[in-house]
Amino acid sequence: MSLKSPPKKNKWSWRSRAFRGLIYQIIAIGLIGLMVWFLASNTLLNMRVRGIQSGFDFLSQPAGFSIGESLFPFDSAESYWRAFGVGLSNTLRVAVAGIIFSTILGTLLGVGRFSRNALVRGLCAAYVECFRNIPVLLQLLMWYLVMTDVFPPIQDAWKVGPFFLSKGGVNFPIPVWQAGQAWAAAGLLAGVALAWAYRLWAQKRFEATGIAKSMFWTPLALVVATGLLGWLMGGAPTVMNMPIKGEFSVEEGGALTPEFLAILLGLTIYTAAFIAEVVRSGIASVPAGQAEAAAALGLDPRLEIRLVMLPQALRVIIPPLTNQYLNLTKNSSLAVAIGYPDIVSIANTAMNQTGRAVECIAILMAVYLTISLLTSVLMNWYNARAAIKER
Repeated sequence: MSLKSPPKKNKWSWRSRAFRGLIYQIIAIGLIGLMVWFLASNTLLNMRVRGIQSGFDFLSQPAGFSIGESLFPFDSAESYWRAFGVGLSNTLRVAVAGIIFSTILGTLLGVGRFSRNALVRGLCAAYVECFRNIPVLLQLLMWYLVMTDVFPPIQDAWKVGPFFLSKGGVNFPIPVWQAGQAWAAAGLLAGVALAWAYRLWAQKRFEATGIAKSMFWTPLALVVATGLLGWLMGGAPTVMNMPIKGEFSVEEGGALTPEFLAILLGLTIYTAAFIAEVVRSGIASVPAGQAEAAAALGLDPRLEIRLVMLPQALRVIIPPLTNQYLNLTKNSSLAVAIGYPDIVSIANTAMNQTGRAVECIAILMAVYLTISLLTSVLMNWYNARAAIKER
């Protein structure tokens, strides 16, 4: 007696859960699209009735205003889209620098919460409880007041070596761009690639033999050595553009404005308090037996944290750490409160001049959405790479 094979399921049948799920998703997307179309068309209709112009054609018109701080030259006769580009570059400058500095500071504070020294533990805990419970806007205003009230007027700027500190910010020497700087930059990039390859090799060797290689000082030495080699190959230029104190301002050299320093310092200190708690909770999630095993192997506390605790804690640390990076990027929009010309400030000025409120707000939403999605993609990639691989 032969057994009949079970009848094949029709994947296009309503009884198929996958088919029903597909239909529900199509209906949901259609409803969302219909709602967006209705809101957009209704908004445009009301704007036409009231005689309000719409569209993004204003982006090609001259901006008609200057920007006090920019990574590249900008003139008031240039277009609005270039002004938005300046604002975006200022936003990214704060966000990227803030993420780097807050990660370093937050990691040190989080690890410090496990120090055997009661004073270090207490100071780290006090820092976290103090700065994470004060609204970030108040901290930005506080640091801006410190920059503008504590520092002296430009005429009486403090001189610390080649640096000048005043109400106008911090002025410092910068190298005069020559071929040697290009060679040095190429050397630094090559050093970063070599350092990355060395870390991969050292990690594989540690997993195979248990012999720990330097994961910081040797890569750092590679970067410095290749950068120095490139600088020497380029002729070892030493010409510097030095800041000079004039009658009303400090001229020449590079400068960091008090607005930039205040927003960077405020966001770094505020976000570092949250990152410290993320790192602390991640390390605390590692079973205590791991620390005991590391001590039994003779690892000192520094190696225990770096080689045993932190690698296992990363799977707990990275997801909430991503949220903190996103929060820092979005909190940078508060820079408008202290006069830093980020993209929100540029959009406000463009909105007041052109009356294109919907378009300017749409640009802001698109910019922050794009930055947040790119940050999430990078962190998700790193999370997948750092996840513990199961056999």
